[in-house]
Amino acid sequence: MKFRKAQKGKTPFGAAPALRRTSPLRAAIVLGLLMVLVGMLLVACGGPASQASTATSGPRRLTVYTHDSFDVSQSVVQAFQQANNAEVQFISGGDAGTALNKLILSKNNPLADVFYGVDNTFLSRALAEGIFVPYESPLLAQIPQEFKLDPQNMALPVDYGDVCMNYQKAYFEDKGLALPQSLEDLLKPEYRGLLVVENPATSSPGLAFLLTTIAHFGDPGYLDFWKGLVANDVLVVNDWETAYYTNFSQWGGDRPLVVSYGSSPPFEVIDANPPVQEPPTGAIVADDTCFRQIEFVGILQGTKNTDLAQKWVDFMLSPVFQEDMPLKMYVFPVNPQAKLDPTFQKYLAIPQHPVQLPPDEIAAKRDTWITAWTETVLR
Repeated sequence: MKFRKAQKGKTPFGAAPALRRTSPLRAAIVLGLLMVLVGMLLVACGGPASQASTATSGPRRLTVYTHDSFDVSQSVVQAFQQANNAEVQFISGGDAGTALNKLILSKNNPLADVFYGVDNTFLSRALAEGIFVPYESPLLAQIPQEFKLDPQNMALPVDYGDVCMNYQKAYFEDKGLALPQSLEDLLKPEYRGLLVVENPATSSPGLAFLLTTIAHFGDPGYLDFWKGLVANDVLVVNDWETAYYTNFSQWGGDRPLVVSYGSSPPFEVIDANPPVQEPPTGAIVADDTCFRQIEFVGILQGTKNTDLAQKWVDFMLSPVFQEDMPLKMYVFPVNPQAKLDPTFQKYLAIPQHPVQLPPDEIAAKRDTWITAWTETVLR
């Protein structure tokens, strides 16, 4: 999924009236006198002149840092720009984990004004590093409490989704192979070489899947499970885009199982070209196989556009933006006032019992878990 950069705002200027024909010397004298008079007026009327200059200035630029799966309709961005005399520039920083790492390394010289895309698996790290400033948006009153994981309002919830295994229907139908219905099933020989996952050190869905295995098998039991996956030829890549669009068999790869989202199948219908009646992929939503992921937005420490950044945060929580997200990024809006598209709802796979881990436990043990996973799986 690609994001689109907003077009730069343009300020129209009228053409200057043509000078009457005259001699070069006379024209030079007239222009010189005019410049002197203008300079004297600016000095004498500094206050009003400054105000006029501000009033006619062009749009202010707001830079929003995102993960590489961010997408938004051009019309939605233009609505914000026109309402706030702003130009919004989006910068993709890679997968959510990679983007966060870049912002932490550059926090003394921030790369943007706002960061969208950090989720509950990486939230505690972002808060501990102090990259955000607090902002209590008035629209928070509309958001259910279950999504508000930061009581200091450094990071505000925007959307949620479930990280689940996805599968290509045609592969399993052609092979006459039953779908795995548990994590344990993935260790069976019939699923050897079929699964691609993301690295939890660099990918938020990868970390979500790791946390799923920890919640299900416990610590250190999850490491035995991952040893079994390695023995069963699991493929590990750095980010979701690579896993889904390069290695997943639906898009030309050789792996019919991929860690993605429960909302991915609707995407395969809505964006299909040529059109299809049913999604060619499905999501496995058996108990303890999915992880509930919440994504947040925050104003970056050091921004010089605090007021404009606050307006952008408000905008992301408003129904206008929230209703656009499902069909652009295939996530659920956290604002219950936002309405879902019927097609999106029709093909959703929603787990009844997604895995959850307390944020404080993730914060305390995440780095240890990732290090142990790296030593077990990649070395």
